[in-house]
Amino acid sequence: MSRSTRMRQVMTIASQTIGSDETLRQAQNTMVDHGLSHLPVVDAGKVVGVISQRELHLLETIGGVDLDVGSVTDSTLLSVYRCHPEDSLRDVARIMAARTYGCAVVVDRGAVLGIFTATDALACLAAALA
Repeated sequence: MSRSTRMRQVMTIASQTIGSDETLRQAQNTMVDHGLSHLPVVDAGKVVGVISQRELHLLETIGGVDLDVGSVTDSTLLSVYRCHPEDSLRDVARIMAARTYGCAVVVDRGAVLGIFTATDALACLAAALA
């Protein structure tokens, strides 16, 4: 890791996204099936948010929320920090820390290329300190 490290070098390739009209249960199943902690939400091919396993777990535990009925966009969980694959790791990590984002979605020309989570940032820190 160096000051010149770019997001394309450290992102996890986004193998899965979910449509904004899908149910929360479908989002949960996709994350479990593919071992994901964050799932980009897309509408007409454009990233409109991110949903996380933690948020879904919270919804399940508070009661009164039916994951089989509510759509991903019906939730208040949609917020997204987008970055470009050529953005620097340093800048993205700084923004994630300052705004307490759990992840950044790496996007180029509207297409989701990858995701970079707080856990990924810690792995980069550990590698830099090794």
